Amino acid sequence: RKEGGHLTEQEYIRRAESLKEQLYRTAAVYLGSPSDAVDAVDEAFYKGFLAYSKLRQPEFFDTWLTRILINVCNSELRRRKRELAVAELPETAQEEFDALPLKEALRRLPKDLREVIILRYFTGLTLEETAQALDIPRGTVSTRQKKALSLLRLELTDE
Repeated sequence: RKEGGHLTEQEYIRRAESLKEQLYRTAAVYLGSPSDAVDAVDEAFYKGFLAYSKLRQPEFFDTWLTRILINVCNSELRRRKRELAVAELPETAQEEFDALPLKEALRRLPKDLREVIILRYFTGLTLEETAQALDIPRGTVSTRQKKALSLLRLELTDE
């Protein structure tokens, strides 16, 4: 039962499933942990499921669901910051594994630059799709991408 191009429940599930791999890669880069990435994708699927009937333009489904995932990842990162503030954790094997030069360099980028790099290079979105997912102009994506890449280059050559 379709009115005005709205998605059916089956279509939501099918399209979300076909994006799963890409969303998982995005979440893994954001959160640095495979199990947290699985949780984030599950939560994004659930939030998307509650809201898909309100999606006015199904052709923007991929960037819409990606934006939901980014929000889930960002709130997880905020929650972690609060937890860390409560108890400073000792170095763990997991943290040493995560301190690979690229991951570390990515983490040090300002959030707005980091998001562009994750979506463009780890998620594989086009400039246009990245602009839609972040709700910013295409030119801004381009500028942030250039800035981020030059910062990453500096960071990585310092190693």
